[in-house]
Amino acid sequence: MELVIDTATAACSVALIDDGRIVAERHEVVGRGHAERLVPQIAELTEATPACTLVRVDCGPGSFTGVRVGLAAARALGLAWGVPVRGYTSTALLAVSAFAREDALDAVCVALIGGHGEMFVQRFARSPFAAITPLASLLPADAALSPEPLVIGSAAAALVAARGWGEAREDLPRAADARLLPPPWGDLPPSPIYGRAPDAKLPGAA
Repeated sequence: MELVIDTATAACSVALIDDGRIVAERHEVVGRGHAERLVPQIAELTEATPACTLVRVDCGPGSFTGVRVGLAAARALGLAWGVPVRGYTSTALLAVSAFAREDALDAVCVALIGGHGEMFVQRFARSPFAAITPLASLLPADAALSPEPLVIGSAAAALVAARGWGEAREDLPRAADARLLPPPWGDLPPSPIYGRAPDAKLPGAA
């Protein structure tokens, strides 16, 4: 049994997965306040279930605070339960979810709201599941160069508007979809993936 935690975006989402089967899940779009909702969600799911043997968590990119909340909870539970903690990316999860819904989809562009007017963008191919491009934080004009007709994610509408064509599908990561991730996409180290360099610099840094 594994517990999946996803708080990297505006969604606060948790799920119990047993051998690829969804045992239970909670999924709410909260915007902010992940820390307040996450613990009650986990308590509801794990109260009457066998002990978890793995914790999986969304490492980002997404909200700086949301990423840290999810990772802190996952690490704490992994330590308390004495079980391993593994990570995945929000972009890969959205892509694999889109492929699971649409059999005819060969490639997709994922776009998530970033900071300073930028968006986190990554393109994925279906078979074999792979990233076509590395994760990047881009201005809409630069992100508009993506050729995939379908764009998914919280910044999908902004990207499609910037390039003037294509289909935008607003979507947020759902913890239960982590069961769809092929190895090694769901087995990353549980470390934050912020998607862009920090704004603050050390004194004297260029």
